[in-house]
Amino acid sequence: QVQLVESGGGLVKAGGSLTLSCAASGNTFWGYTLGWFRQAPGKEREFVSQITWNRDRSYYADSVSGRFSMSVNNDRSTWYLQMDTLKPEDTAVYYCTANYGKAEVRLSTWEFWGQGTQVTVSS
Repeated sequence: QVQLVESGGGLVKAGGSLTLSCAASGNTFWGYTLGWFRQAPGKEREFVSQITWNRDRSYYADSVSGRFSMSVNNDRSTWYLQMDTLKPEDTAVYYCTANYGKAEVRLSTWEFWGQGTQVTVSS
């Protein structure tokens, strides 16, 4: 049974940094695209970043490009989201996700989801 567990969320002041982790179990994640989404209060869940299943290329939403960086460990059991220069508009619940093969910004293209971790950025 696949399980994704996020950690590392919290309260931080604007301009600060946080690193989120996603610990995956129940499967090996070779051949999977790995990702992060977020959902702010009253808004739809939105794409943040992904690392592709092949060649490990990373992609980011325009709103976080240049400030966030996604990485994965050698056995692809844990992936990370380094968030720098945080802004109040980054406040959201952050979810890690995975899908075998390709995945896109649409939620429906992702199979596995974590429960989320809250990130709050104060001004």
